[in-house]
Amino acid sequence: MPTRLRKVRKFRGSRSYGWGQVGQHRGAGRRGGRGKTGGHKHHWTRTVVQEKRNRTLSRSLRTPTFGKLGFKRAWVDRPATMNVGELDRVIDRLLAQNLARKDDDGIHIDLGSLGVGKLLGAGRVETPFILKVASHSESALQKVEGAKGKIISEES
Repeated sequence: MPTRLRKVRKFRGSRSYGWGQVGQHRGAGRRGGRGKTGGHKHHWTRTVVQEKRNRTLSRSLRTPTFGKLGFKRAWVDRPATMNVGELDRVIDRLLAQNLARKDDDGIHIDLGSLGVGKLLGAGRVETPFILKVASHSESALQKVEGAKGKIISEES
């Protein structure tokens, strides 16, 4: 198509290019904003219609604009854990802060008062510990007993 025959040539210098009053067909003001603007205000009807369309789609494609979809997993409060290998590392600090006491049969530690709910078995134990804890793993028990210590727990 030759350039001189295009409709825009006719409107050059006409200020509004056939869109009526000056400023029409400019920006996004005449349509109430761009995209999803006003979806919870002046374009609410459009949002409701769009939600109906979304409900007909398969579940995996649904993404509601407003409201909730699906469920949220319940958060389970699990007890804090500690490895037996960490005890050898922090024992000097615990003794200095009077959180542990040393006897002839070993070092007594109440892990429950330290906020530890379960004792796990990673690491090495060379010091005899007498530990009071809510629960423990089998490997933790074997390692503590291997070092001539014992675990006092609620489960056993």
